[in-house]
Amino acid sequence: MQRPNYPPCGRARLRKGRTSEPGRIYLVTFTTVSRRRVFTQWEPAVAAIRALCDPSLWRNSRLLCWVLMPDHWHGLIELGATDSLSDLVRRVKGTTALAANRAVTGCTGPIWVSGFHDHAIRADEDVITLARYVVLNPVRAGLVTHSGLYPFWDAIWIDVREEHRGRSRSYRSKAFSRSQALRRSGFSRDAVGLYRFFTGLT
Repeated sequence: MQRPNYPPCGRARLRKGRTSEPGRIYLVTFTTVSRRRVFTQWEPAVAAIRALCDPSLWRNSRLLCWVLMPDHWHGLIELGATDSLSDLVRRVKGTTALAANRAVTGCTGPIWVSGFHDHAIRADEDVITLARYVVLNPVRAGLVTHSGLYPFWDAIWIDVREEHRGRSRSYRSKAFSRSQALRRSGFSRDAVGLYRFFTGLT
């Protein structure tokens, strides 16, 4: 797969977002303070994800795809009419940091750095290709052999919870297999097939 052209993470200087165009899709990246591997711990990771997936956080913006790595986060965000990108990212970071700190006794202080990378998706860029690149981050980092074994990601293209209210997936173990979990939750074979197509699993 060709590597999408979006801003690097690593040691590059993070910057504050400079544009906010309603309806535009942005690829956003932000890192933990001093690149601490906060989210190798199960409890703060799950707490942050629960906060991240709260619909009230997004208002009229949409989170299309995301992955939580041990020391950074990537997400594809469709910006709503009433949000600026900077305000939205500030809200996401504040809410997830508060949740993660509360999950660990005695843990306080900032988790995320103040800046972030953003890349406005151009009309000639394929969103699905970018999303697949995002969710395959754990594989490229050597954390897992395929993305189905990494629990901390999601994408709207495989999210069938709207059709199955009350049977949403949970993050239960580090050996979590999404395709197996979809079947256990009673989701259709088509949904499992879409998951495999989206992540490139065989």
